[in-house]
Amino acid sequence: MRVGIGYDIHRFNGARAGKRPLRLGGVMIPSARGLAGHSDADVLLHAVADALFGAIGAPDIGEQFPPHDPRFRNADSRTFVRTACEQVRRRGWAVGNVDATVIADAPKLVGYKGRMSRAIGLMLGVAASQVSVKAKTTEGFAPGRQGIAAQAVVLLERSPRATRRRAL
Repeated sequence: MRVGIGYDIHRFNGARAGKRPLRLGGVMIPSARGLAGHSDADVLLHAVADALFGAIGAPDIGEQFPPHDPRFRNADSRTFVRTACEQVRRRGWAVGNVDATVIADAPKLVGYKGRMSRAIGLMLGVAASQVSVKAKTTEGFAPGRQGIAAQAVVLLERSPRATRRRAL
């Protein structure tokens, strides 16, 4: 087994509010404010990708998809998760489960967590029941009203295909 931890944080886009929609876990969330960032700023998917990269000892998301690289300007963060998942599989691992938390005072995510679990599960090729998405407020502390943070923990298990190959 291998375990990885990912974390990300983005500020709300301030003066550019309304120009970028809010996307969390690959799901569009109705909100007056989006998040600032070089890519689509999906903090939840960034945390999941970093957890996957960390579990296999690969360079983090900032090294693999540098924020100064124009190829990743407004990039869909699902690409980052899919790339991480491909690297996990190539190394003979499979996702056991993901436990993630979004930290934000607004918007409220109670009606969207299940959709996020399903979307992330599809990206990873696992059942939605293997992906837990929770939401917590900051009680007014940072990032609170200024942005959104996310953290994710991933458990990897040896892929059954990799185990068979090793036995041959």
